[in-house]
Amino acid sequence: MRNTILSLLAISLFTLSCSTPEPAAKAQPAQGPRFDRAFWSHWGDGMAEVAGYDLSYPRYGEIRPGVAVTIFVTETFSDSARVKADPGKHPPLDEFPVMKMNLIRDFQTGIYDYNTMLSSFVSLAATGGKPAGSATKLTFSSQEWCGHVWQQVLFGQRSARFTMHSYFDGEADRQREIPYPEEGVSEDALMLWARGMARPALQPGESRTVQTLLAMQESRESHRQPAWLRTTLSRSEVSQTVTAPAGGLEVEVWTAQREDGVKRTFFVEKAFPHRIVRWETSTGERAELLGAARLKYWRLNSKGGEQALKTLGLAPRPPRST
Repeated sequence: MRNTILSLLAISLFTLSCSTPEPAAKAQPAQGPRFDRAFWSHWGDGMAEVAGYDLSYPRYGEIRPGVAVTIFVTETFSDSARVKADPGKHPPLDEFPVMKMNLIRDFQTGIYDYNTMLSSFVSLAATGGKPAGSATKLTFSSQEWCGHVWQQVLFGQRSARFTMHSYFDGEADRQREIPYPEEGVSEDALMLWARGMARPALQPGESRTVQTLLAMQESRESHRQPAWLRTTLSRSEVSQTVTAPAGGLEVEVWTAQREDGVKRTFFVEKAFPHRIVRWETSTGERAELLGAARLKYWRLNSKGGEQALKTLGLAPRPPRST
């Protein structure tokens, strides 16, 4: 009798295991970047990496020559104030490390010039319910002779707060909450992503489709509202050599292909710290590395400090009058 019961039980368990479908496999979460000892031994020295670029930028149907400057530097951030934390001013639980990237673009359009600046802040430690490598704050400003615009995005765990102040009619002062997808990535943090400083981390030859938040400079120039677009992020499987004004360098190619056809490509130095040698977009923007240096640029604000521009491949501005 006991053997009969055991046989029936075994048959029942076998039938149950064969007839019950297995749960669908869940998509694996994107891996984040690693900020290890090697990272901090380089980026934790109190210095900033400043680089100059020869810029070509499309505006009003023409390609405009100009210059771009990038600044990468680590800072201690206040979670409550969402600004750089002054030493001793905030409790330790309110502070977390970030990588700040400033991107300045200057180009001429006829009689007047454009001066734009983007600041992207990416967390270097898990905070606010988001893993390390997540965007925590973006700001953007654009100045030209007609007027100026200032925009900001503050990221939370599931939503982000968008703010804009503009000179232009219909855009004057706006504030709204926008969704923040679980694996959402801002286009304004793609330079950090291509350097291994922002999620998702990709292996050579790997691709991943995510939602990306439209770059603020593009939304400003096209008068579009902030929106998430399906984008495929890719990393090349093999490296190649490219030549820029700064010299010939071995690079990996990182791309972001949007569902609407817009493509951004970053040629990133293979060797650490993975400087951006060139970037270009399918809309006509292109920038090539002129020179780079690690320095405390904020101390070079006295007369004579402009001589350091030579290390960036740049020249001081000419006199404003003749």
